[in-house]
Amino acid sequence: MPHSQTSAPRDGSPLGLPKGRLARGASPWLLPTVATAALTVAKARKSGRWAAAAVPTTALAAGMLWFFRDPEREIAEGRVISPADGVVQSIMPWKDGRTRVAIFMSPLNVHVNRAPLAGTVTSVEHVPGGFVPAFNKESENNERVVWHFDTELGDIEMVQIAGAVARRIVPYIPQGTKVEQGERIGLIRFGSRVDIYLPEGVDVAVEVGQTTTAGVTRIDRD
Repeated sequence: MPHSQTSAPRDGSPLGLPKGRLARGASPWLLPTVATAALTVAKARKSGRWAAAAVPTTALAAGMLWFFRDPEREIAEGRVISPADGVVQSIMPWKDGRTRVAIFMSPLNVHVNRAPLAGTVTSVEHVPGGFVPAFNKESENNERVVWHFDTELGDIEMVQIAGAVARRIVPYIPQGTKVEQGERIGLIRFGSRVDIYLPEGVDVAVEVGQTTTAGVTRIDRD
């Protein structure tokens, strides 16, 4: 997975907007959409024939701006916090003693993911795969990016999984980077699932069906 985005300042935003307003990695979608909307609106002012085109293009641009929102968050206290906005899809004991918490991200969620713990990124691996819907069991073979963090709890694995619509995962930071808990680390354009593996002996505090907020919802229990 290329890391072309890592040269930009961390937590920056495209289009020169204030910090935290729009997600990094959104520009390839936003720029042509906003430009098209601006063009049709400008032409509609001079010719009524363009008015019909200005309405859907403006609505699409507004939808894109909302979709790629990246709100500031007051990071919660706790050993492990949610890396994603979404709904807990499953909680599954793993063969090695860890517990996997899978969080489904719908198109309505914020799609910027955050570091679940403070630590050092020891690896960022892109794994090619398919693009079936994230709620499908076969999504475990989807395109994904596997993260490993060296933390106070040891190695923590997090996986960003693409879905039927999401075709691009954008890591913000490379291997070797030290991160703070709740720091923005990447974007999944248009979805779809984020898995986090809790170490053996760490109890899960969330339930299947529970809504999570990245950087806010605590995943583990004391």
